[in-house]
Amino acid sequence: MTDTPAGLETRCLSSLSKVFADAELHDQAVNKGTALWGETYAFQVAFRSTALTKFLQVTVESELQPWVEVRSVASSPSDMPTYADPDPGYLRTTPGMYPDLLLPLEQGVHAVPRQWRSIWVAIALPAQGKTGTDGGNEANGINGEASFEVAVKFADREGQPLGQERFMLDVVPAELPAQRLIHTEWFHCDCIATQYNVDVFSEEHWRLIESYASNAVRHGVNMLLTPLFTPPLDTAVGGERPTVQLIGVEQAGPREYRFDFSRLERWIAMCKRAGVQYYEMSHLFTQWGAAHAPKIVAHTDGGTKRIFGWETDAGGEEYRAFLEQFLPALVAFIRAQGIEEQVYFHVSDEPHMDHLDSYRKASGILKQHLQGFKFLDALSDYEFYKLGLMDVPVPASNHIEPFLEQRVDPLWTYYCCGQNRDVSNRFFAMPSARNRILGAQLYKFGIQGFLHWGYNFWYSQHSIRPIDPFRVTDADCAFPSGDAFVVYPGEEGPLDSIRWEVFREALQDLRALELLESLAGREKTLELLEEGLAEPLTFSRYPDGIDQVLGMRDRINAAIRSGLF
Repeated sequence: MTDTPAGLETRCLSSLSKVFADAELHDQAVNKGTALWGETYAFQVAFRSTALTKFLQVTVESELQPWVEVRSVASSPSDMPTYADPDPGYLRTTPGMYPDLLLPLEQGVHAVPRQWRSIWVAIALPAQGKTGTDGGNEANGINGEASFEVAVKFADREGQPLGQERFMLDVVPAELPAQRLIHTEWFHCDCIATQYNVDVFSEEHWRLIESYASNAVRHGVNMLLTPLFTPPLDTAVGGERPTVQLIGVEQAGPREYRFDFSRLERWIAMCKRAGVQYYEMSHLFTQWGAAHAPKIVAHTDGGTKRIFGWETDAGGEEYRAFLEQFLPALVAFIRAQGIEEQVYFHVSDEPHMDHLDSYRKASGILKQHLQGFKFLDALSDYEFYKLGLMDVPVPASNHIEPFLEQRVDPLWTYYCCGQNRDVSNRFFAMPSARNRILGAQLYKFGIQGFLHWGYNFWYSQHSIRPIDPFRVTDADCAFPSGDAFVVYPGEEGPLDSIRWEVFREALQDLRALELLESLAGREKTLELLEEGLAEPLTFSRYPDGIDQVLGMRDRINAAIRSGLF
């Protein structure tokens, strides 16, 4: 920690610290780290004034400066940080202000007496051979194995120095491999239209959608929820969400339909530009039992209106006749686009045994026309899975053990508000190490996909009303803060959270482990991963200390370095 004569205290910290304005800073200084080329490495600099409030200009000096982004960590309010029975692994359980939102620095930051705050320094290391300003290889001598100092400097309004911190980043002469995990965070197009007050699928809406999709891809999302029809997710029974329907439907006569795929074609082109690799077709039956059709709007002789919804029996003749015409047309379109290997379908979210009849009927209708396509659904009931109604089960991380014991393959996992005890998650009130450890868990157990429902859900629970995510972070006291979204709606596009940045680090850990396995084998990689642990790593038993998690990654990087020579 630095305490300057100008009355400014500073301390370099890892990305896993959470700096609360109303608490003393207990985390030890971290002034060095290791990374691979192609990785985004982040650290923080905490600061506070010892006397008067000070305005600080912040600058960075480093050979890596072209790839450095500096943002301030702002506090977000939480009325409901936990449920009634939190485990002992939370940082705090009281309502209040939590460090979460990352804001552009703009003019600078304020150092306030007796309030620790922090700035977030992210270094998006380029791929090997892509570091020259002229686009050539080996330019400026930045390549291979190298060490770089990053100096973060503070000055007053007049530019007079007030203090600085120095961080040393060692880059291993290897490149982070491409992500193999399939990762989807449910992408809510209607929330974007609502927050920005733009017409659905207007040109401005399309611009914003692509901005958010690009942000998601930069953080490891490679599958995007594709709203063929308005996704029937987190919607009150009998209620509606704003219509976001890519498929144009014309009702030409009784049980006779024509389809327009032009918006879906534009969506796919947008996804390709953003770097999306997989398409998660929205659920064709309602959540919580597959009992009804999703909302579907069509052009009819009487005008544009909803023709299916909560009043529609999922297995009834009307909806069956619609699907018998729509699904073959959709399959033909997908094949014409050449993306059939990249498409996944849903039936309904989290079915239970009491939903068996309706789910079986719904699944049967779809599979008549979607032979050869993959189906995935959130499903935590192993007995239900044994019935063979889905290809890719996605059990919650606290219900995954039976699936692991039976060596189910392929196997995905998810977590959400229900995974609030013992397992990894990313609520405001949890330590960031508990967020990041997921990458190691996914690696150890060979998990092939991860799903989360809340990339940008900015409504109250059941989509009853819009919320202001800068003020309401728990969906109207429905879910612990941090469950419903990982990005905030900035003026021109998404603003990140520290939770979202740390989750990317988790996925980078996974990729680094996969690289080490290719060099040293799986047995050696697992041995290094679990070195020093009191018990084997599981989804509910894991290291949750900053030093432990950072040390784990440093061991992996050191082993990669040694395996290259």
